[in-house]
Amino acid sequence: MYSIVLALHSWSRWLVIIFGLIALFRAFGGWQGRKAYVGADNGMGAAFVGSMHLQLLLGLLLYVGLSPFGLKAFARLGGAVMKDPTGRFWAVEHLTVMVLAVVAAQVGRTLSKKATDPVLKHKKAFTWFVVALVLVLLMIPWGIWNPARPLFRF
Repeated sequence: MYSIVLALHSWSRWLVIIFGLIALFRAFGGWQGRKAYVGADNGMGAAFVGSMHLQLLLGLLLYVGLSPFGLKAFARLGGAVMKDPTGRFWAVEHLTVMVLAVVAAQVGRTLSKKATDPVLKHKKAFTWFVVALVLVLLMIPWGIWNPARPLFRF
């Protein structure tokens, strides 16, 4: 079960990135072009936030129940994990920043839906989606953190 959820978590990050980039480009184009906020804009925002929620769910399943590394890292939170950069990344940094990214994406979607002006909808979506996507890109464990990790897990 662990390897299946880990593979799903690894592959679904690409959905987050793709949906996030599309939502960003749509929001930026709508904001700068002063365009109406149409169903496709709302749909891409929903796809981005939904994929973020899926990632969070899969990640939490790994952390609290399935991954032998997640449980070990949490068990060491007494102080030893903070001295180990890899352990600290998995136990604290990755988890905390990714949760903040999900919150930012959700805030952007909520604020953009509540705004009454179409241009303001695009601006709010763009601003918050940028924050969310930057946080995600910083905390995905690839080249920056661990170049040995695969881009596509099988």
